[in-house]
Amino acid sequence: MSNNVNPLAMMAVSPMTSAQSRGGKSSSWFEVMAEAWGKTLDAKANEIETAADELAGGNDKPAHITKMTALAQQMGFMSNSAHTSLQSVGTALETMARKQ
Repeated sequence: MSNNVNPLAMMAVSPMTSAQSRGGKSSSWFEVMAEAWGKTLDAKANEIETAADELAGGNDKPAHITKMTALAQQMGFMSNSAHTSLQSVGTALETMARKQ
């Protein structure tokens, strides 16, 4: 019985090299992708918080409210994109693992 290993499956779950790892800990590229999405969403959330603080401070002009609406829409779009991309890659990794 042959025990062939799919090189893409091995690459997907293998840790990153020391030059690529962060803070000395080893992470797979899937974990790094999830971390990048998290940081991006955190940055957008901070932007929304700043705009909300300005609104609470009395900046209730229509232009500012419109900006907040746009920021909220961007956050929703980015959140859905993060979920979809992570789910798609996770499903692909699961499929590759089953074919082993």
